[in-house]
Amino acid sequence: MSKRKLLLIILIVCVALIFWWYFAPSRLSVDADDVVLYGQIDLRTVQLTFSEQEYIEEMFVDEGDVVQSGQVLAVLKKDRLTAQLNEAVARVNAQQEVVQRLTTGLRPQEVLQARARVRAAQVRLENATKLARRVQTTTPSGASTKQNLDDALADVALAKAELDVEQNSLSLAEEGYRKEDIAEAKATLDSLKASVELLQVRVGELELTAPVDGIIQNRIAELGELASPARAAFTLAMTEPKWVRAYLPEPELGRVGEGMTASVYSDSFAEPFEGWVGFISPQAEFTPKRVETTDLRTQLVYEVRVWVDDPENLLKLGMPVTVSVDTKVNKTINSDLDVSEGTTGQLEGTPEKGGRSQ
Repeated sequence: MSKRKLLLIILIVCVALIFWWYFAPSRLSVDADDVVLYGQIDLRTVQLTFSEQEYIEEMFVDEGDVVQSGQVLAVLKKDRLTAQLNEAVARVNAQQEVVQRLTTGLRPQEVLQARARVRAAQVRLENATKLARRVQTTTPSGASTKQNLDDALADVALAKAELDVEQNSLSLAEEGYRKEDIAEAKATLDSLKASVELLQVRVGELELTAPVDGIIQNRIAELGELASPARAAFTLAMTEPKWVRAYLPEPELGRVGEGMTASVYSDSFAEPFEGWVGFISPQAEFTPKRVETTDLRTQLVYEVRVWVDDPENLLKLGMPVTVSVDTKVNKTINSDLDVSEGTTGQLEGTPEKGGRSQ
């Protein structure tokens, strides 16, 4: 036998051993009651956008960085909004002084001035009344004309009117400003305070923070670019929850239920990951082409989500895996959580913190 043939035989044996290592059924440790499913690791992604349209001043993370909830990812320029906030605060301070002035009323000196004007008007009225009486007495004898009498009586009427005006002014000074004016001033103050609060919120939103723990999948925006609410700056891949999107054949539907424990096998790791069935679609569909099953016949299947406990974040998005569902064991699931399609918060059956199976 030639060396070339010997090397070829050795190569074939090595390839066969590698194939057996990765795909031998014994690695799955499948029990007779287990149901084997095939699928891929799936993650939720979040498109992170700024709420304001402004130039990006700083960026602190890059693609592949692991971030924690609340961590600042990028910051926009604050000069314009900070100036608007300072202006709004100044308006609030000015309006507070207006409300204080209206609530306190006139100063004591102003009330004393109003009383003095009332006394002066009373003196003018008394003087005009005396003069009118003298003219009225002398008019019949011809010492005063009819015109003099009319002028004197007019002065009396004018003095009475002036006294009424001054008395009303004194009453207003003692009573203070109208309640309607005070209420209007307070409403204006509340409106200005609301404007300040809105600007404070907008200034706070100039910092883009991570809403959940995850990994930066894409860094779309760059330093110096004009950020916009219509354009995402980052794509964040959530590390939790993590699940397998698999498909359950219709004949096996009666054997698998939500809450059953499962083992998730990957070609990249020797040990399986712990998991459990968290969701079974109520609607049937035909097997998607991307599902790599051992039986390639087109058949009715139901989408199944198997939650995976992967605290070390070893499983990556799109990684093909094999799932062995133990139909005899159910995992306790918190009934307050929701596993329905489109849930945005923590899902029912999402992995609790802990290590993977050994």
